[in-house]
Amino acid sequence: MSGPLLQVRDLTVTYPGGAAAVRGIDLTVAAGRKLGIAGESGCGKSTLALALLRLLPPGTRTGGEILLDGEDVLTMRWGRLRAVRWAGASIVFQGAMHSLNAVRRVGDQIAEPLLLHGRVTPGQARRRTAELLEQVGLPAARAAAHPHELSGGQRQRVMIAMALACDPRLIIADEPTTALDVMVQAQIMRLIEGLVTDRDLALVLISHDLAVLADTCDRLAVMYAGRVVEEGPARAVYEDALHPYGRALSAAFPRIGDPASRFAPRGLPGDPPDPAALPPGCSFHPRCTAALDTCADDDPALRGTEDGRRRAACVLVGVGGVPGPGAVPAAEAVPGRTTPAPGAVTEAGGPGGGPADGPGPGAPEAAPGQEPEDGVRSGTTP
Repeated sequence: MSGPLLQVRDLTVTYPGGAAAVRGIDLTVAAGRKLGIAGESGCGKSTLALALLRLLPPGTRTGGEILLDGEDVLTMRWGRLRAVRWAGASIVFQGAMHSLNAVRRVGDQIAEPLLLHGRVTPGQARRRTAELLEQVGLPAARAAAHPHELSGGQRQRVMIAMALACDPRLIIADEPTTALDVMVQAQIMRLIEGLVTDRDLALVLISHDLAVLADTCDRLAVMYAGRVVEEGPARAVYEDALHPYGRALSAAFPRIGDPASRFAPRGLPGDPPDPAALPPGCSFHPRCTAALDTCADDDPALRGTEDGRRRAACVLVGVGGVPGPGAVPAAEAVPGRTTPAPGAVTEAGGPGGGPADGPGPGAPEAAPGQEPEDGVRSGTTP
């Protein structure tokens, strides 16, 4: 088939109670391409991932279109949807320990989608499971292990093997390196990238880590409060974001060759808005140090650059076509302002109007979106 493998058009997701988790998202991914999704916790990344395969809880309202190979996932009958899951598209969930069945051997769990889709006999499923384990860097003998007998990295490799079992054309990886150490994270990302390239798969990779997404993906979409606020070539978005939120998110991560960024990451003041009670106008304006008066009333749509390679949703980056790389910093776009506002993110990646070697006033110590997402890692008693 010609054209994109995955097209998301004006997707909306509203949970019971009125929380608008996803608001009017448009995305496209072609076969063999890799799209990264970044943003703080609670911005709607995981909801988007679940919506792509209609895995949301009962009572959730969805709108728009999710076209997979030209078929709308949101209108598929149950039988067709069941056939598409694992075979057409599959998902690698975050937190493999919580996603795997604790009382079943991992080999049986890898073989399950093969048997459910009726593609193989039990004997063939065992042989295919051994092949998949070896492809993800695990000995075939580990098929007899239970999840608690494997390390975190090994469990994540099992999840990847499950996702590849039925040869899908699209892989959705939701925080695949959560709670893994840096060395294992790098191994898992190299594994995913290699498998996607070798099999000519499309990849939707969700992560808090902009640097990982910039190194792994072709394009990067930044989400805030359920919307995509910037999208473009991954490296360009990471190094020269057009949207003030994209700039702040990028500035929160240390950079090689910039000691100040390593010892004092630039946090973003304030908290993300409540999805059930979003502020009027641009949802980022209460936290934006360069916001104009109109930002409290106007919620700008994504606008493309003149070359069509990037999109951003912000009145500060131009009207009638967002400037390309090297756009005027947000603070300089404010009429009458000649110096950056206190705390505003500058081209150098640090806050204007403050010391170059320390965080801005009130800035949190951790990077945006880096808080633990489950009770086990946050210290909560199970």
